[in-house]
Amino acid sequence: MRKKSNIGSYIFGTVFIVIIGALLYLFNSSSFEQNKPQVSIQKDIYWNLRDSLNFTITDDTGIKYYKITYMDGENEKVLDTKVLETPQTSIDLKIEPPKLGMFYKGENVKLKIEATDISKWNFFNGNSMETVVDIIVDSTRPVANVIANTYAIVRGGSGVVIVEVRDENLEDMYLTFNDIVRFELTPFYKEGYYISLLAWPMEIESFEQVSLIATDKANNTTKTKVPLYIRNYNYKTDDLEITDNFIENVSTIVLENARKPIDEEPIKRFLRSNMELRAENINTIKKVTLNSMDVRRIDKFEINPFVRLRNSKTLAGYGDKRNYFYKGQQIDTQWHLGIDWASVRNAPIHTSNSGRVIYKGYLGIYGNTLIVDHGLGLGSLYAHFSSATVDEGDMVQANAHIANTGATGAVFGDHLHFGVLVQGNEVNPLEWMDRSWIKTRITDIIDSAKKAIDTK
Repeated sequence: MRKKSNIGSYIFGTVFIVIIGALLYLFNSSSFEQNKPQVSIQKDIYWNLRDSLNFTITDDTGIKYYKITYMDGENEKVLDTKVLETPQTSIDLKIEPPKLGMFYKGENVKLKIEATDISKWNFFNGNSMETVVDIIVDSTRPVANVIANTYAIVRGGSGVVIVEVRDENLEDMYLTFNDIVRFELTPFYKEGYYISLLAWPMEIESFEQVSLIATDKANNTTKTKVPLYIRNYNYKTDDLEITDNFIENVSTIVLENARKPIDEEPIKRFLRSNMELRAENINTIKKVTLNSMDVRRIDKFEINPFVRLRNSKTLAGYGDKRNYFYKGQQIDTQWHLGIDWASVRNAPIHTSNSGRVIYKGYLGIYGNTLIVDHGLGLGSLYAHFSSATVDEGDMVQANAHIANTGATGAVFGDHLHFGVLVQGNEVNPLEWMDRSWIKTRITDIIDSAKKAIDTK
């Protein structure tokens, strides 16, 4: 009896160990993994029933089957279903909209997403998931109308545009120059109306079109042309010979101060400063200006004409096209995007308009630089200064003393580089120094827009 009892215990123990081993295998084997497929999709989806609906289903072991069903209480349509011969761990789906009547409104719409993986879990049936998401059907394009705008624009010049934009599911709206440069809109006067200063950036040679773009959450988009006449402007061309002395005593110092590599070859060193660093500096100006824009609603915009540096001589104008030569060979071309004024050394610099200092620092080729924000995306830039009386974040009043001229950055002599910015784009300061231009191209347009809005 004792022998039979030992044999029974041995068999029971062996079976117990086998069962435990089998269970451990089931729980640890990738073939029996228990994770359900996952779908990357928002809980509430806006769909215009024109564009495809794109999302991804993923799984640890591989998806063998999926099914996508459109449901609205009256209709139930299978939009896509497939049994995969070769399971995939990730499937990018592009679901085309169902074909429904032209007067279909689509209330209480849902999308059911089902998927099963190749796991042997669940008695070899695999892990299955079912997700139901709400669909908000919106096939109506936003209202996007131009109320008023500056009559004409010149390369490097500015203007203003007032628009009406309405949509209950509005996602984005902006102006665009040639579908390249974006200009943000600011709420204006009454609900549904917006305003933006506009620029024809100097680096863009040809004018194609300025457009108002409005897009809702369902990707319905309205594109409206802003009517503008184009005026020619003749800019000056300068051929400048770059010397080894300039590269050694200006370009090198600028690169060192900007913590950039110093190339051994003179031409490469100059180009790193004049081309690469310049582009980086211009990008910083745009970024700082856009990040500091006040997007609160405005009812009016008042600006004084900017005034030149007192008792100064103009050394260079806006839009001068500069061809750079080294030992007779042309090596670069750049635009001068401000006005250079020279007076006595360390001449006091005054603001013409009140505003907030949004940048103070060393800015590569610009040297020590201040940027003052005057509202509506308009800013003024003061470069190469030697010392400043204000700090970033300070509010300044018109005619305030903010700095003194200097020779910092990519220059030899003491002077002020003055620039006017429209959403970070350096535009022709001469326009903003002209009281008549400001009245007829900016403030009169704003006043006429308010009258038009009041009649609606």
